[in-house]
Amino acid sequence: MSASSFRLLLQKIGSGPHTSRDLTRSEAAAAAEMMLNGEATPAQIGAFLIAHRIKRPTSEELAGILDTYEQWCPPLPDLGLGRPVVVLGNPYDGRSRTAPMSIITALILSAAGVPVLLHGGDRLPTKYGLPLITLWQGLGIDFTRLNRPQVSALLESTNLTFFYTPRHFPALAPLNEYRDQVGKRPPLATVELIWLPYAGPAHLIAGFVHPPTEQFIQGALALRGVERYTLVKGLEGSCDLPRDRTAIISYGDDQHPEPHRLKLHSRDYGLGGKEVPLVTEADVVGGILATLKGEPGDYQQGAIWNGGFYLWRCGISSSLNDGLILAKELLITGAIAQLNRVISACGSL
Repeated sequence: MSASSFRLLLQKIGSGPHTSRDLTRSEAAAAAEMMLNGEATPAQIGAFLIAHRIKRPTSEELAGILDTYEQWCPPLPDLGLGRPVVVLGNPYDGRSRTAPMSIITALILSAAGVPVLLHGGDRLPTKYGLPLITLWQGLGIDFTRLNRPQVSALLESTNLTFFYTPRHFPALAPLNEYRDQVGKRPPLATVELIWLPYAGPAHLIAGFVHPPTEQFIQGALALRGVERYTLVKGLEGSCDLPRDRTAIISYGDDQHPEPHRLKLHSRDYGLGGKEVPLVTEADVVGGILATLKGEPGDYQQGAIWNGGFYLWRCGISSSLNDGLILAKELLITGAIAQLNRVISACGSL
């Protein structure tokens, strides 16, 4: 492979709306390989990322890039946990408008016995929003210092862990500068959402913004053999269910091999309202802690709505109503204890 080889792939996708063509899965994998190993020049990488965004990625292309990701960063080993590991895929460039619920969702699920894996890094372009890793640090847990065996050990002992990509997949870091320079999320941002850094049975949960992305993701997951997933048109592209609009969800699992669509209205369950605005990092950390201590309000309502839905989707509750009831109970009795448990376990590592 060389810069001349990459140029051929760039010409294929970047020749305009009438003559450009999609890459095959193997070609997309090769393109990702050359971007990660530096064989593609900076000019070629920037051109490829913006051309790929304009063209829109196909399911085959997303699957090919994921193939290369898996080669460069092997997933964590199967720990035989007895339940599929829930992988919460959130945008790597963080949040800028709404407070994230994923941390409380992860604590509720793990307190209920569902193993949860999150992944991501620090503030990244193009949004440079508030990342989850920073909020976990504000809560007293520094996942950034864990090596790969410790990441697995924490998942095994507490049902909750975080895969910090700058440490465990450092080859991705040089591509972040290109994201800033092109000024738009490239298709790599979609790849990150649906990346599964775990080798055992998993339940992928990811957000999407535009309906075409949902279809591309479903196709890529099918090509990759991922049968258990939940996709949400969530807040800022995350897997947080909205409360001030209809929640649009698609899913697949053992009982639903074909994609299913679901629309939910939080107001139908007495949980409608405004989204919690993101003001400062300290406000979000304080809101999470207050919610874990039982303080009522929009943050608690959002936590129950998300926690209850995912307890149902993960098979802990037999219905959405039962999930909402259990989520409220766990907020009172289990989530804060789970946070302290993870703090203690992470500190001992």
